Amino acid sequence: MIIIMKKGTTAKQADKVIEAVKASKLKPVPIVGTERTVIAIVGNERVLHKDSLSAMDGVEKVIEVLKPYKLASKEGKSQSKVRVGNVVFGGKEIIVIAGPCSVESEEQMLEIGMRVKKYGAKILRGGAFKPRTGPYDFQGLGEEGLKILAKVRKATGLPIVTEVMDPRYVGIVSKYSDILQIGTRNMQNYPLLKEVGKTMKPVLLKRGMWATYNELLLAAEYIMSSGNREVILCERGIRTFENYTRNTIDIAAVPALKELTHLPVIADPSHGTGRRSLVNPIAKAAVAAGADGLLLEVHTHPEKSVSDADQTISTEDFGKLMHELKDLSRAIGRTL
Repeated sequence: MIIIMKKGTTAKQADKVIEAVKASKLKPVPIVGTERTVIAIVGNERVLHKDSLSAMDGVEKVIEVLKPYKLASKEGKSQSKVRVGNVVFGGKEIIVIAGPCSVESEEQMLEIGMRVKKYGAKILRGGAFKPRTGPYDFQGLGEEGLKILAKVRKATGLPIVTEVMDPRYVGIVSKYSDILQIGTRNMQNYPLLKEVGKTMKPVLLKRGMWATYNELLLAAEYIMSSGNREVILCERGIRTFENYTRNTIDIAAVPALKELTHLPVIADPSHGTGRRSLVNPIAKAAVAAGADGLLLEVHTHPEKSVSDADQTISTEDFGKLMHELKDLSRAIGRTL
């Protein structure tokens, strides 16, 4: 259930509604906007009487939310903006995140960071902890990789996003990173979702390779119900019977999620295809479909990348893509 307060409602009126919800042993979650306050209710709503709440001072209307995700639902809010320094997800500008799959060295990260910034990337990506299918594959540099990312951020001015894989490491990754990434394998790692929900760091939540839209939004709900409302959703492809591509990227997920949630939605054409030749076309398709941003694997020497080389584009190809995206963004009334 969502309670929408009238414009100009006083804090005292909102507090009375919140107390009425608490009296029913339910959890009220106030969402304070620039014009009005919305109160989401978490718990068994059957114990509440909609008419009684509707009659309270300052209440404009009470909406019964049938969807199991309340905080992520679009019922109470049309569009959220997630801010990372001066970068805003969910606005008119399309935000491009670029960088290598893995942090390999300070020199490598600095060179790539400077080049992607030159071409218009607003955030730098790089994995310090890497979830790999094989136990003998490169697993990342760990905390040393995080320190490298922090140094490169200082040199380039670009905020950084990196993956956190374990609830025990949320603290240390938060210390260095501007955005916490939850990878596809951890989308339903509920202890991890709850732990990042306790931080005030923006979270980039990737769709599980098996997940429905409903399951993705419920994963976001775990984070939001723990206190952190700064969530960015990422479509990164799902596993199907097709084996030409690494995954089957679901372009329809972008506009579909935008119908279901107020959270910003971005796309990852690199993991979504697994093929370098397909990254740029799919990136353009995602933008045309309404994506608020892109997550791209970029390297100065893709063939030498220690992980995901097949899906990593060169900095030169990245520059060409950004040029093409500027024209496309303008055509759909957005900026890059």
